Amino acid sequence: MQMEPNRIADGMVVSIAYKLTVEGEEIARAEADDPLEYLHGNQDILPGLETALTGKKVGDSFSVTLEPDDAYGDYDDENIDELDRVDIPDADQLEVGMVVEVEDEDGYSYMAHVAEITPNTVVLDFNPPLAGKVLSYDVEVVDIRLATDEELEHGHVHGDMYEDEDFDEEFDEE
Repeated sequence: MQMEPNRIADGMVVSIAYKLTVEGEEIARAEADDPLEYLHGNQDILPGLETALTGKKVGDSFSVTLEPDDAYGDYDDENIDELDRVDIPDADQLEVGMVVEVEDEDGYSYMAHVAEITPNTVVLDFNPPLAGKVLSYDVEVVDIRLATDEELEHGHVHGDMYEDEDFDEEFDEE
């Protein structure tokens, strides 16, 4: 019988409760009864947060502040594109703040948010919404377990949402 781990390390499924604040405003939360689960060491969460969790055990609570380099990176003024409205299907249905998927000429898809709409153009911002921001996390380690061989092979946590084999196969094809 294999013992369950007592400290977070690569190859473990970790469940955390957290509160994320940016500039003093709470923007995300996961409660202990519905925690965020991730596969440690698989780059499923921000690098700075994963580093801070390494070696922690169930019941540990801590706060960590992540600078942009350990989170979503610096804001890049070059990651903004101004497009003619006539080149955008359904441009009249866009609103500032909306997230849209854009495909380039090679067929690659990118997510952007609508930053500005003028009578003739739409400005799309391809930066992650939290780029350039300092993130503050209050974290509690809720559970740790060894990842299954299948989870390690697939590179993600399996749980209730992955019980449908068809969904899992679709997820792994990406």
